[in-house]
Amino acid sequence: MKIFGNNQPIIKLEDYLASLPRGIISGEDVQLPDHSFREIFEFVNLGENDILYHLGCGNGKGIAIALEEFGVKKAVGIDVDRKKIEEARILLREKNFANSQVLNEDILYSHFNDATVILFWFTDTKIIEMMMEKFEKLENGCKIITIWGPLPGCLPEKVDFPYIINQVPFKPAKDLQEQLLAVFGTKCIDFVNAWEYAERYTKAIGAPDAGNDRFLTIIQSLVIWINAKNLGVACSDEIPPAIKNYMGILRNFFNIEVEHLIK
Repeated sequence: MKIFGNNQPIIKLEDYLASLPRGIISGEDVQLPDHSFREIFEFVNLGENDILYHLGCGNGKGIAIALEEFGVKKAVGIDVDRKKIEEARILLREKNFANSQVLNEDILYSHFNDATVILFWFTDTKIIEMMMEKFEKLENGCKIITIWGPLPGCLPEKVDFPYIINQVPFKPAKDLQEQLLAVFGTKCIDFVNAWEYAERYTKAIGAPDAGNDRFLTIIQSLVIWINAKNLGVACSDEIPPAIKNYMGILRNFFNIEVEHLIK
């Protein structure tokens, strides 16, 4: 994590995020902890009749947990990173799973028409938009698990934030406001909502010994509240004192400016 000294120039939040390694922002280089896989699989009620595809499977831990602890019929991992796929193959070979497969290929060209459950954690909008055409052709009832946000233009089937179930055929959202409120399950979003959900997200994706959880939670809570404010679904037109305080912390201690994002 890059921290800026007080003698450094102020940088906008989006420029700061852009300065981080691409894989951190997209989720491509972030391995979910084991407890998150278990939470996701329990949430989606994964079981013996399911065929699971993990798109961006990393080292294969999610595939192993799905097979070993949830007894799925079949589990397939796909990742474009050859090194990660080799790690996954070693892991699954050691556990001697006959009903598993890991593929070193680009998910944009992968086939997963037999899937009943898909774990899909990508934040790159171009990738998501390109995958939507493939998702929409899947069998009715197929569940796609996303983290943080639902698929674009869709209302979630079920939410246990930050985990979201999108189910085929997708339910269209009237607008971003309807989608946002459906995700957070409330009529409006205040600072308490924003902080609670940001904290859930940070705990879901972070390692148990992560040392920057609070910093990430501050950023995520500000992003949630600002998005709500700009979409007209914040609980107040005024900026809450806590939001002002955290904006000040980012500016004064990290030289990161977020006020310009408020419309």
